[in-house]
Amino acid sequence: MSRSVRLKRVLPAAGALVIGVAFIILMVNLKPPPAQQPGDDALRTVRVIEAEALPYRVEARGFGSVTPARSWRAVAAVGGRIVYRHPELESGNLIETGTRLLEIDPTRYELAVAAAAAELAAIETEIRQLEQERENTADLLALERQRLELAEQELDRVERLARTGALSQTRRDEQTRATLAQRQAVQSLDNRLRLIPSQLDYLRARRDGAQTALERAREDLADTRFTAPYDIRVHQAEVELHQQVRSGELLFIADGIETAEVEVQVPIPQLRQLLGAAELPADPVALELAERLGFDTIAAELRLSAAPLVRWPARVSRIAGALDPKTRTVPVVLTVTAPYRNADPPRQPPLVRGMYVEAVMAAPAAAPRILVPLAAVHQGEVHVADAGDRLRRRPVELLLSQRDLAVIAAGLAPGERVILDDLAPAIEGMRLRVEPDPEARRALAERAAGTAP
Repeated sequence: MSRSVRLKRVLPAAGALVIGVAFIILMVNLKPPPAQQPGDDALRTVRVIEAEALPYRVEARGFGSVTPARSWRAVAAVGGRIVYRHPELESGNLIETGTRLLEIDPTRYELAVAAAAAELAAIETEIRQLEQERENTADLLALERQRLELAEQELDRVERLARTGALSQTRRDEQTRATLAQRQAVQSLDNRLRLIPSQLDYLRARRDGAQTALERAREDLADTRFTAPYDIRVHQAEVELHQQVRSGELLFIADGIETAEVEVQVPIPQLRQLLGAAELPADPVALELAERLGFDTIAAELRLSAAPLVRWPARVSRIAGALDPKTRTVPVVLTVTAPYRNADPPRQPPLVRGMYVEAVMAAPAAAPRILVPLAAVHQGEVHVADAGDRLRRRPVELLLSQRDLAVIAAGLAPGERVILDDLAPAIEGMRLRVEPDPEARRALAERAAGTAP
């Protein structure tokens, strides 16, 4: 094989090899360097707030349904036919006090009143007659006693004359009989006068009975009319016009609109924190528990469970019943005055029966405490940045926690910088880039004071 032929074969292969080597060198030079792994001393940026003692409110919460403070179950005390029914006597309607709502046919009860009044008048007449008879008998008795005195004198004179023989025995006997007859007349009148008081007592007893019957008849008549005793909201109406009703039958149910109540179940720890941490003034001699514990110092409000922005001011009125050992809750009753006053549906509905609400009760704590966001507490520890901007882990003791706040009892000093971010991993002594967060500090103070939404 000639030299020229060999060159023709070798040159293309050598050219391809050179091009391949050049491509490899170019790719190696263009490849980015491997990523640098951060070391232990790499800086981590964290947000911090300075720990400080802040005034705060202790809160307790519970849920319950609204009930009216006063509820009127109108029950028929007498039977009869409904002759009047107010056109607004329907569920949900508001009716003012003094409005006539319902009337049962009063005819037979009016007749009963008239009959009882007539019986009472007849007895009164008998009493007056007997009292007049007593006066007449007393006057007649006085006259008869005078006649008896004269007869006794005449009898003495006749007996003296008869003993001297100046008067016959027959005349003496006649005078004796006349005197005895007069004595009998006086005794009869006296007996009659003595019987009159017992007869008057009997008539007066009958009069009292007749008066009672009259009052009962009048009450039955009054029970035929139903008038709103206070401003009401009709909850349920069970009767129609011309319907025959029986005594004891439920006619309608109406709720008073002056006040409403909610009984909420509050966890025992929350209630103890509310009453204890706030150091409420106590009056040991007060009979009412509300007075002894000073419930007036507790601020309270109700929030509609389905719309928390709908709220009503309330007050804690009492603790109802005993604690529930199963749920470990205590029933607390809150009262709302004039729940219809500022009603503006649908923005602000009235507080009506059956609404499911959340009760929020709060009282100022006795002294300021160090507070941190609850998210800054990690399994009993708070992460802080020391003076050298390195992470330190502080075991802390919580006095209480509520919503997104943690009240520190021990383990954290004022001025320490609390880390708000959740570091993973949180290595003791790791270097940090610290950035104060004044907005988080302001939000924390607002939540502590209860001014945050």
